[in-house]
Amino acid sequence: MTKVTSLERPIDVWADDVKPSFVIQGLLDSFGPGCKDTKNCTFCHREGGTTPATVWCSVCDDALCDECARAHSRISSTRHHDTTDLTSEAIIPRKRNIKCKEHKDENIKFLCKDCKKVTCHTCCVIYHRKCESVVTLESELPALKSQLLNKKKTISKKQIQMEAKVDAVKVNVVSEKDRYARMEHDIKSFGNNAREKITLMENKLLDELKEVSEMHIEQLTANLKSSEISVHMYRQQTELIDQILQSECDMDVYEMYQGYEAGNVEAVEDVDVKKRGRIARIMFRQNEDMLSRALDDLQLGEIDVQYDGMVNLEATPVSQDTSNVLDLKAAPVLQNIIRVKVAGDENNVYLGDLTVLPVNGTDTVVVTDYSNNSVKSFYTRNKQRHHSKLSLGGKPWGITRLKDNQVAVTVMYRRQIVTVEVNPDLVLLSTITTSKQYRGITSLTPSTLAAGSYSDKCVDILDMRGNVLKSIKPIVRGKEIIHIPEFLCTTRTGNILVSDSGSKRVLCLPAEGDVVFTYPTTGHTTLRLPGCITRTSTGDILVTDYYQHTVVHLTESGRFVRNILTKDGGVLSPLGVCVDGRGRVYVCNYVSGKIKVFTFSNSV
Repeated sequence: MTKVTSLERPIDVWADDVKPSFVIQGLLDSFGPGCKDTKNCTFCHREGGTTPATVWCSVCDDALCDECARAHSRISSTRHHDTTDLTSEAIIPRKRNIKCKEHKDENIKFLCKDCKKVTCHTCCVIYHRKCESVVTLESELPALKSQLLNKKKTISKKQIQMEAKVDAVKVNVVSEKDRYARMEHDIKSFGNNAREKITLMENKLLDELKEVSEMHIEQLTANLKSSEISVHMYRQQTELIDQILQSECDMDVYEMYQGYEAGNVEAVEDVDVKKRGRIARIMFRQNEDMLSRALDDLQLGEIDVQYDGMVNLEATPVSQDTSNVLDLKAAPVLQNIIRVKVAGDENNVYLGDLTVLPVNGTDTVVVTDYSNNSVKSFYTRNKQRHHSKLSLGGKPWGITRLKDNQVAVTVMYRRQIVTVEVNPDLVLLSTITTSKQYRGITSLTPSTLAAGSYSDKCVDILDMRGNVLKSIKPIVRGKEIIHIPEFLCTTRTGNILVSDSGSKRVLCLPAEGDVVFTYPTTGHTTLRLPGCITRTSTGDILVTDYYQHTVVHLTESGRFVRNILTKDGGVLSPLGVCVDGRGRVYVCNYVSGKIKVFTFSNSV
């Protein structure tokens, strides 16, 4: 098959890429513009005549008139040739005699089945004497034609399928253009909403500035006026004093003295300004660092490109227009098992936390291997499984997805948080040194993290340099409620979910440090050892229970729904859990070193 590049070019341009074919050339020779017609007798034409032909000899490959045909039938060497009567419209294909490339005066007439080559008579004698199956090409024509007919049927079926595919692609092109137009509209709408909010904030600041600046100018104007009045009054008083001093009346001098002694001469002052407070100066303070972080945190969305040949962990493909919301009411179905132990692992695999993120159209599982001091990624490309391993020199535990294709991982006993790029192979980006040992971790914004400290029994909000911006340490009824914040997760509203293995509870904490809810509450199923915690796109909460071999489903408000995965469903000692964007649940078995992938189906 000839592969043509740049199909968008005109057909007459890319047709030059098609390789020459002796079959196509033969068809052109037989049926093309140069093929023989039946207008004139071939023999008479050679003598300069133009006698109309009435018979065609397929052996001689010549057209004959009536007289030449009679002579043709009397000659012993040609009397048995197959002839055909001609009509006025008939066009006879030429019989092509292919010459041997080595013996150029001999025609190709034989087929060697052993060598699968067509040959002339001399080639048969010289090169194919030992071959067992050499037959005439003419004897094989029925079988060859039969195979070609079968091939034609197969090609016709493929043609019909390809025509249907062409129609489907045409429809898909139209629908995709419409969908991309809607996506473009949505992106512009989100951008407009963001700009409108910025404009509202801008107008609010401008209105506030206008109000206080007008007030300040009004105060300055009033102060100017009162000062001018005071100047005029002081001038009058000095003139009056000059007159009194020139007076001969002692009593006038004494009364003037008493008046000034009592403080009767004061500057004129605006009483209303005095009551409201005089504005000294107005300034505009802008926190550029806060503004920069806010802009970094602003996300209109992300473009997720899916490529052919990058099958996501052997899952059933989901069309782009199908909702991938996880149906937690349906029955679980085991879809895949990922074995995390890889070449080079010196110890048994003990899995901690995991996350799944799409990288260039490939869903990639990234998991922490506590016992082998490493982070590993697993993905499927072109139906082949691949993995990557990044050694950290310490014991990793919690993991959280950052923006784009990056994750952050806590390295407990080294007081470090490392950032890793997933390509989907793993590349170490940075090492952040922290003042405490952290276990659970979650991304609040692209510029802030929340991490759980076992030693201080708190959840710290950190910047990307490891600085503690705030510590959350709630107290209920005089007691601390955070003991061992093993795993963390962020809710849709920005609250922090804490799976606390010390208190055996799930806590929901806002950044302000209050408590939104705790689970379990009195009268509900208890957790023996809560493990990893995650949320779905609808806000529902999933948390593993290591000792009870279950994955627990809670509502967004922390109400128990049911155990969606149990020991009977193949879940043993679960620790890590996460949900991808295609409605699949990934569960880590801490001891066995396996990750089980479940979908949920109503048809089971």
